[in-house]
Amino acid sequence: MPIPVRDGVTLSARIWRPVDSQQRPVPAILEFIPYRHRDMTARRDSIHHPYLAGHGYACVRVDLRGSGGSDGVLTDEYLEEELLDAEDVLAWLRGQQWCTGRLGMMGISWGGFNALQVAARRPRGLDAIVTVCSTDDRYADDVHYMGGCLLSDNLSWAATMFAYNACPPDPAVVGDRWRDMWHSRLRRSGLWLEEWLIHQRRDDYWRHGSICEDYAAVRCPVFAVSGWADGYSNSVFRLLEHLEVPRKGLIGPWAHTLPHLGEPGPAIGFLQELVRWWDRWLKDVDNGVMDSPMLRIWMQEPVPPRTAYDERPGRWAGEARWPSPRVHLAGHPLGRGRIGRPGEAIASEDLPIQSPLSVGQYAGKWCSYNAPPDLPYDQREEDGGSLTFDSDPFPGEVEILGAPRVVLDVASSRPVAMIAARLSDVAPDGRATRISYGLLNLTHRDGHETPRALVPGEYYTVAIDLNGMAQLLSPGHRLRVAVSTSYWPLAWPPPEPVRLTVRTGGSRLLLPMRQGAAVSEPPMRPFGEPEGAEPIAVTEVVPGDERWTVTRDLVSYESALEVVKDQGVVRFDDIGLDVTRRAFERYSWVGNDVGSVCGRTQWTMGFRRGDWQASATTRIRLTSTPTRFDLHAELDAYEADTRVYSHNWNRTVERDHL
Repeated sequence: MPIPVRDGVTLSARIWRPVDSQQRPVPAILEFIPYRHRDMTARRDSIHHPYLAGHGYACVRVDLRGSGGSDGVLTDEYLEEELLDAEDVLAWLRGQQWCTGRLGMMGISWGGFNALQVAARRPRGLDAIVTVCSTDDRYADDVHYMGGCLLSDNLSWAATMFAYNACPPDPAVVGDRWRDMWHSRLRRSGLWLEEWLIHQRRDDYWRHGSICEDYAAVRCPVFAVSGWADGYSNSVFRLLEHLEVPRKGLIGPWAHTLPHLGEPGPAIGFLQELVRWWDRWLKDVDNGVMDSPMLRIWMQEPVPPRTAYDERPGRWAGEARWPSPRVHLAGHPLGRGRIGRPGEAIASEDLPIQSPLSVGQYAGKWCSYNAPPDLPYDQREEDGGSLTFDSDPFPGEVEILGAPRVVLDVASSRPVAMIAARLSDVAPDGRATRISYGLLNLTHRDGHETPRALVPGEYYTVAIDLNGMAQLLSPGHRLRVAVSTSYWPLAWPPPEPVRLTVRTGGSRLLLPMRQGAAVSEPPMRPFGEPEGAEPIAVTEVVPGDERWTVTRDLVSYESALEVVKDQGVVRFDDIGLDVTRRAFERYSWVGNDVGSVCGRTQWTMGFRRGDWQASATTRIRLTSTPTRFDLHAELDAYEADTRVYSHNWNRTVERDHL
C-alpha cells in the first residue's frame, strides 16, 4: 500500500488485517523502520504481524522515507522529517474505514526509538506503545557514545546504514523510476559517520529525540523491553523510574532481538504478552495486564565465560515498582587487590595503572546483535592489564539488581583520559565472567555538555556508572572490579598513552543488593511458550558465514579483531528475489601505539531477479592522530557488472576532549 504524507512523498507499507475489518473496524499498530519490509525484514515481519492481525488488529509496517519502496532520501536517524511522517501515517490510519481510530506503535531498535519519540509528541489517537531495545537518551546510552567515550559500534552502525542507504528500490514495486530513485539515494544519503563524529559532546543534536529531556511529554502507556546481552537494557530502568504513565518493563537474557525469537534463551511467548497489552489499551479489555509486577527480569545465575550461549540459566523475578524498596546500595571500599566489607576502613594508598592496548580484545560487542560469538570472553585475558580488586568468597547466595557504580579518587598523567570499569563473577576455579561494565571519559566527569581537560597529577573523585544487571552470586564465588585505561576495540582510546593513579581510602564499589530474593510482589504469571505465524518461505542459495577472529603477530606486534557477518544469498520465494548481504569489520593496532588504531568496514549488498541485478559495495576507514579523526569512505554501485556510480569521501574531524 502507498501512504501519502504532507509534502507529497509516498511511503511504502505492508498491511495485515482481519478479513472482516472493513465491516468490523479494528485498532491499528504501526511499525516504522528503514529496513525494507519487502525483503530484509520480510521473514521476521511475517511471524509477528500476521499473528497480531489474527488477534484483531491491523498491523502496518512502513518503510521510512528513502528506504525500501518509499520515495525520498534518508539522511540521518530520527530527523524531524521522520517524526512528521510518522504523525502523517498515524493520521492516515485513523481515517481508514477498517480502523477504529485507536492506534499503537511498536518496534525494536529504530522502531522502538521512534515509538518513544512520537509518543512524546502526543499525536491524536496514539493510545499506547511497545518499545523494544531502544533508549530515552541518544547521547549517553546509545550506539554512538558511552560515558563520553566513542564506541566502535558508532563505526559499525554507520557502516550498516551506509550500506542500507545504497540499496535500490524494487522495480516490481516502483516500476521504471527505480533507477532515478536509487541514484538520488546514492548521491544524497551522505556519510552519517561524519555527522556523528562532529558531535562529540551532548548538544542539541543529541537532545533531539531524547525523551529524557522531558519524560512528562509522554502521556500514553509504555511497555519497555530489552535483554541483558542487548545494549539498551539501562533505558528500561529509567523509563520505569521517570515516566508518569501506566508502564511495564521486561528484561530477559536476550541479545538485540524480539523475545519470542530470543537468543540466548529462554525465549518466551512475547506475542501473547503483546496481545494482552494491546487488548487492554486499544480495546479497553479489563484483562489484568497491569496486575503483574511493573518490572519482570531474568535473574541470571553464574555461568562459565563463553562468547555465545544457547541459554542462560536463571529464573524470572519481579518487582512491584521501580526503584524497588527491596533494593539498597551497599558501599564496599576498595583497597590494594581487594573489595572490602561495608563500613570497613581502608588505608590510603596510591595504585598506578597504564593498560596495554590489548585490554578490550575479549570485550565482545557493546551490543550483541544476535550474531554470536560477540559476547565477552574469560576476563582473565583482560585482568592482567588492569588494576583489580577482589571480594572475599560469598558465604551464601546474593542477588544484585540494578546499576552498580564504581567511585574512584584518581589522577591522570595526561589532560585527556578514560576509565573502563568491569565487574566480573569469579568462579572458584578462577574463571571470570563479566557481568557488567561502564566507561567514563574523565574530561566528562562533571557532565557531557561541557567537558574540561584534566590537570595532570591532580586528584578527582569520579563515578563510573555500570550497566544495569540482575545477577545471582553463588557461595564460593567472588566479585572482581577491574579498572583499565583503555578498552579497545569496544571504545576508541585516548589521544595519548595515559597512566592513572587510583587512591584507596575513598574509592569504593556501590552494589544494588536485592532482598527477598525468592519472592515476586505481586506474584508473576508464567510466560507462555513462543508462538507466531508461519514465516514466509525463503531458500538458501549460497550459505552464509559468521566469524570472530582475534590475531596477534609477535614479530610486527600488529593485533586485530576481525568480524565476518555474511548472510550468503537468500531467495525470497514469494517475490522471486535473491538478496546478498555481507559485512566485514577489522579493528587493528600495533603494540601500544594509540596512533596505529584503525577501524575498517566493508559491506556488499546485492539484489537479483531474472535479468535485473543491482548491488553496492561500501568501505569505511577510520583512524586518528592526537588532534583529529581521519575518515575515508568509498561507495560503488553496479548494475550487473557495470559500475554506474562511484564516490569517495575524505573528511577530517577535530577531537574534542576525546
